[in-house]
Amino acid sequence: MPVELVVLHNISLPPGRFGGPGVEQLFTNRIDPDQHPFYREIAGLRVSAHFFLRRDGTLVQFVSCRQRAWHAGVSRWRGREKCNDFSIGIEIEGTDERPYTQRQYARLRGLVALLAAAFPSIGGVAGHSEIAPGRKTDPGPSFDWARFMREAGVPRAWRAP
Repeated sequence: MPVELVVLHNISLPPGRFGGPGVEQLFTNRIDPDQHPFYREIAGLRVSAHFFLRRDGTLVQFVSCRQRAWHAGVSRWRGREKCNDFSIGIEIEGTDERPYTQRQYARLRGLVALLAAAFPSIGGVAGHSEIAPGRKTDPGPSFDWARFMREAGVPRAWRAP
């Protein structure tokens, strides 16, 4: 199915901590429930994302953009359900409350430009909160959508409902 959407998320493992191996362990099904009490709650999850963007701007790819990742869960965008089927998921290391870094915005800007060039079928970018309202809040109020849209040169229509 053509890629039509880019979904932005945030993640930190353990919650509120940055820089450790937790996210990569989660997305590769290697999380150790004994490393942190929160990990016991998520040890059975089978989730993935196409990309993980660390605080320092380092980009890690877990899933090919031509394959489905399990990042959106129960979701809906422009009347279509099951966003995993037609989207690329980008997990940004962060929380709803803490501002994202300059390096993250710069790398995200470049990544989205590359994705748009590789997949002309992309017609939108949304937060997880927008495709799963009431269930998810990320990338959260700390994500500066206006800045991202302006700097990335994302077409205005990409953010239309």
